Amino acid sequence: MSDADKTVRMVTNLDRGAVESKLAGARQAAQSANLAELATMLDGVAGMPRAQIEARVRSALKWLADKPQHQRILADLELVEMNLKNLK
Repeated sequence: MSDADKTVRMVTNLDRGAVESKLAGARQAAQSANLAELATMLDGVAGMPRAQIEARVRSALKWLADKPQHQRILADLELVEMNLKNLK
């Protein structure tokens, strides 16, 4: 099964470590896709207050809105957005 055929499992109980790990993965994917601006938005989020992470995730989602070719990164960020409420 190719990545394009896989669906994202919508988990809504990710803790801070899992959220930060998803963001690190999205940053690495952005770097691999030569999306330097997006990678910069997602850099250094570990340990940030929830409001700052939320602002960066929302900016990244807005930046990706017209880039359907990066659907996998978008899906990961949407998953993170749903779990921001779990950050303490």
